[in-house]
This record gives sequence, structure tokens and C-alpha cells, in this order.
Amino acid sequence: MKNKLNFGIIALALIALSSCSNDQVSTPQFKASTTITGETLSGSVKGTMESGKTYYFNSKVTINANDTLVMQSGVKLLATNPAAELIVKGVFISLGTKENPNWITGKDAYLNPANYKLTTLQDPNTDPALKPDGKLWGGIQCEATCSLLDIKWTHLDFAGGTADDLNADQGYKSGDDLFNIKFGNPDGILILEDSWVYGSTTDAVRANGGKIHIMRNTVEKVAYNDGDCFNVKNSSIGDMAYNLIIGTAKGGTKASNKGTYGSVQTEINMYNNTYVSGGFRSVDPDRGANANIEQGAKGKVYNNLFVNCRTGLRILENPAADFANCFYGNNLSYGDTAAIVNEFYPTTHATTPQPTDLPLPSSFLPVGYVNGAVYNAPQLVGQNNPKFVNFPLPVPVIANLTLYNFQGNYDFHLAADSPAIGKGNASFTAVNATASLTNQYLKATVTPPNVDLGAFPKNGLGNLHN
Repeated sequence: MKNKLNFGIIALALIALSSCSNDQVSTPQFKASTTITGETLSGSVKGTMESGKTYYFNSKVTINANDTLVMQSGVKLLATNPAAELIVKGVFISLGTKENPNWITGKDAYLNPANYKLTTLQDPNTDPALKPDGKLWGGIQCEATCSLLDIKWTHLDFAGGTADDLNADQGYKSGDDLFNIKFGNPDGILILEDSWVYGSTTDAVRANGGKIHIMRNTVEKVAYNDGDCFNVKNSSIGDMAYNLIIGTAKGGTKASNKGTYGSVQTEINMYNNTYVSGGFRSVDPDRGANANIEQGAKGKVYNNLFVNCRTGLRILENPAADFANCFYGNNLSYGDTAAIVNEFYPTTHATTPQPTDLPLPSSFLPVGYVNGAVYNAPQLVGQNNPKFVNFPLPVPVIANLTLYNFQGNYDFHLAADSPAIGKGNASFTAVNATASLTNQYLKATVTPPNVDLGAFPKNGLGNLHN
């Protein structure tokens, strides 16, 4: 598969000098074999969407097997109908940059952001990003033949909706909720880095197998009442790191070996993430964890910040995770209510308190504590504040705690006196499952673990979003 990916698909593309008067871009750009000339995509598409240009779509658009669609930097792909959807049987590449990010969203949301991206506390029933209806496009739905989905510095806003009969080849039944991104090739590569996800119907990313690299993203307001942020199943291997995940309905990062999508045991490292206000909209009271390792999966969970989330790190006991190969610690938990702090170690589950955790487990757990037992530690409320540069902790009004589900003008970098500085474990390495992809424009940028907890370490090498 390595040679096929590097020399088969990539041979369809070349490096060209591209310019666009709109953004005065004149830098080398990755370019597929043809250039898309019209401004509206429909039917089957392949080729290059040129830097700085705006394109539209209003129905299902298909990238056929062995075809490639490339978005160069500064491209906007705007949906004019909620039925708009990207069906990927081949390869889809979005190469935004920090200076010129890409956008895939609804046309009206792009033109009128203040009406959609709310920066005040909002009832989920009326929030455009969360209310059950109102999604603006159907997401990126990959079939098992998709060998590469590569998304960098791209805004993926207001995706989701409901599957129809034409989504059967992506593994949906008619009436199912659509994921923002659905991937399902155990031998394929999924890269999502330095990007933004805002709003969804259910999971932001669901992978039924694949080589996974999910790093340095900002994800806000995932799902109304049933959806995780990054959720992978059997035969998924890789890393989820340096993500800011705020306001999920259920979990933040989740790995399970459930299913029979391939022959590889799921292994995911989840490190240096910042999770805020997660789990409170879940209809299942047991599904509110920040990070989850579930049925038969293994991995490492270190250096994370869990802030005002419904439950803590969840190591599932039934069906059991691969306990012998689950390693975790050096995570900081903060809560503004007794209900939150009493679930730092979730009841009924198999998470083992670690002496490197903050707060120190032996300082509040009763003598003889066993994994999953009920405990009571009201003294932890408001303690171990991670001291973000700009975010209200403790929250001013506890009744509004769950509504802090957006980044807005908040700044989740660590203040100079944060207790999260220097408390991490940097002695392990990333899985780096996508290492076979070596093209300089397409390859993943892997950020190793950092001793500063959360997505924004003091050396500036983590999440690069403002």
C-alpha cells in the first residue's frame, strides 16, 4: 500500500506555480492533473480548485475511485443547498495554509458569520450549530476505496444532516445521522490537521479503520444530543493530539476495536488535548467522557486538560479495553461542581487513578478505593484551575456552565503561573501511522508530546490557532 499511495495516486498530481489575483498568491501549489474551470461542482469531479477562488455545490458531488480532487490554499467551497455533499471514492485533498485557510460551509454562513457562529451563551435548541435541523451541507462521506483524505488548515462548518438511500455505499441506512467526516479504509490514510470544525449532527469524525492523524484542530459545538468528536473503530491506528475540543454532546476522543473492518487492533494515542465543557448534552448519562478507550482498543492518554467535563477519562470495563496495553497519566482535571469532581474517575468503569494526575488521587480518594467506586470529594470544586489566559474559571453562573461551548475570543493558552506547566510526560512517541506518505505537501506534521499539559504548550509548538 505504501508504494501505491506515494507513487500511484501522487503520480496523478504535480507541483505547479499557481497565482490568483484575488489573494495575490504566488507560491508553489500542489496541483492535480486538470484544472476545474466552472464555479459550480456537480456530478463526478476531479482536478484542482485553484487558489483563492470560490466554488459552489448544491447536491452530492462524487470523486470517483482513482480520481483526485484538490483544493489549493484560500479556496472556498460553499453549499447552496443542504443536500450538497462530498462523496469520496478516490482521493480528496484540501491544502489550506495558516495565511490562506480553506472553507467548506454554507454560503449564507460564510457571508453572514455573526448569524451563525454565536459568541454568547446560547440555548442548544436555538443555536444554529446545535439545533437538530438547519445543517448546511452533508459532510465528507468516504467509501472503502478512498485511499487518502488529507485536510489541512480548513474550516468545516455546519455539516451533517440525514442520510438517504444514496448513502448506502458509505455505510449508512436511510434516516441515519451523517457524520461530518466518514472514513472507512483500514489501509487508507486520514489526515485532519490545523483545521476547524464548527457544529455537527453527530460525530465530527467517524473512522471504521484507517491510519489516523488528527492534530492541532479546534472543534466547537459537536452534536445536539448524540455524538462524539473523534470516534474510531476496529483497525484504526494513529494519534489525536493538540486538539481544542469544546462543547461536545458526548465524548471528545474515542477509540474502540469494535467491528471487523480490518485485521489490526485499534491503537490510538491521545495526548496534549484540551477538553472543555464536554458531555452534558448526551442522552446517555454514561457517555460524557473527555477521552475514551473502549472495547479491545489500546493506546496512551497523557498530558491532557479536562475542564468542566461531565466525566473523566473512561477506560471501559465491559466490553473491556485492552487493559494491559492502555497507559495513561499526567492529566489535569478541573470542575466547578461536586457532580463533575466526583466523576474525575468515572463510576462503574475501570480507570486506574495515577500518581502523576492532578489533583493527586491519594489526596481525595478514600482508603481502599477500587476502580469505578463512588467517592465524594467536594473539596476539589474550583481547585487546580489550569489558568487559561482568557476563560472564566470558575464560571460566573453555574447554571450556564454547559453553555461555554465555543472558543470565541477566549484564549486557552496557559498563563505563566499555570499548574499545568511542566507536569507532563514526554517520554513516549507518537504512533505516526501515516509515515508512509512522504510527499512534502501532503505528509502529516507530527507534533511530539510536550511536558506542558493541554493543546497550547508554552513553547508554541502545539495548536497554532489564535
